[in-house]
Amino acid sequence: MNRSANPCDGALAQWCERWQFHPDGESTIVAVAFSGGADSTAVLLAAHRRWPGRVVALHIHHGLQVAADDFVRHVRQVCGQLGVELLVEHVQAHAGPGESPEDAARRARYAALSRMASAASVSCVLLGQHADDQAETVVLALSRGSGLPGMAGMSERFVREGASFGRPVLAVPGSALRSWLDEAGQTYVDDPTNADERFTRNRIRGRLMPAWAEVAPGYCEALARSARHAAQAQALLDELADLDLAHLGCPPRIRELQSLNRNRQGNALRRWLKQGWGVAPSEVQLRELLHQVGACRTRGHRIDLKIANGRITREGDRLDYAPPI
Repeated sequence: MNRSANPCDGALAQWCERWQFHPDGESTIVAVAFSGGADSTAVLLAAHRRWPGRVVALHIHHGLQVAADDFVRHVRQVCGQLGVELLVEHVQAHAGPGESPEDAARRARYAALSRMASAASVSCVLLGQHADDQAETVVLALSRGSGLPGMAGMSERFVREGASFGRPVLAVPGSALRSWLDEAGQTYVDDPTNADERFTRNRIRGRLMPAWAEVAPGYCEALARSARHAAQAQALLDELADLDLAHLGCPPRIRELQSLNRNRQGNALRRWLKQGWGVAPSEVQLRELLHQVGACRTRGHRIDLKIANGRITREGDRLDYAPPI
């Protein structure tokens, strides 16, 4: 197999340089979230080539379809051929109130990957999302009226539930990964649920993206560029919010919060809620919160508003957020 042609090789090397990810020592382990699909297969081969003997594959068995058992057999075969250790965990994703099956499956998957990474003392879990996935994410965010965080798409590196994750191939088109695997004779599986148009992302992939590609062939790269611009703008807003919160305190003091203009108030409150509890208020909720903060001019004035599954209230001269018990 001519692995030097794997487009993930160069992308992974560049990602490592950008994020200064240089695992030291023979005992350092890097993981790949390995579904058996084309994208994660290409990433696993690139990681195995870069760190031979120091890569572990993590596979999540969702139990949502009959083919899941076949996926496990396939990933065992691939990992056996490579000499890569494989860890498998079964999960059952149940959607909570107001949560879609897609979001529930994603939440369960990341929770399982985080547990597996911690148990295996993994330094970072590499994911296989590529440029097409990034474009779909941006379009999905736009269709929902998301702000800059949504328009920024998926980040190249992030931490979730104590585990570090990386997406080294966000700039690589999915077609390039599949073409290389096909030419190299490397087998991979196709998840039949990817064509199930009951899911919004699949409808975007199957209907909207082909039409967009016909009208504007470079749309995928353009959306990725827009996502990077949005991420840069959001980073600046986060820096401003951190400066404001250093003055306001955490939790923020109401009087000092009122001294800021409305846009900076909203920016600081979003940051406070995101950092402290990982929640984001809707546009309507934030507007009402800013109204209540602005009207809070007397000692006995009450603030009480539902945000996500918790509540923001007034405690003395400060705001307080109480997550659900």
